[in-house]
Amino acid sequence: MRVLCAVAVAVLLSAPAYAQMPNINLMPELKSKTQEEKDQDAVNEKAYRDSLSKIPDAKTSSDPWGAVRSDAPKAAAHPAKPKAKTGSAAQRSQ
Repeated sequence: MRVLCAVAVAVLLSAPAYAQMPNINLMPELKSKTQEEKDQDAVNEKAYRDSLSKIPDAKTSSDPWGAVRSDAPKAAAHPAKPKAKTGSAAQRSQ
């Protein structure tokens, strides 16, 4: 009876896992492009490159806060002090 219960539990636990496995062919047959598709791709690529060459260069800054900000950044009022060594690092160096 215990064996029957163990088998039933194993089947019930494995059924959801089996249902989640995708039925996908991981190695589909490779399809090569026809000459017409290759020609169409070449035409599309040429049109894409031509459209990129027609985009004008950006001559102005796109910084919306450029007029508000000062040109040079302000220097710090107090220079940073070097940190003093504390703890075990200070003891090792002595």
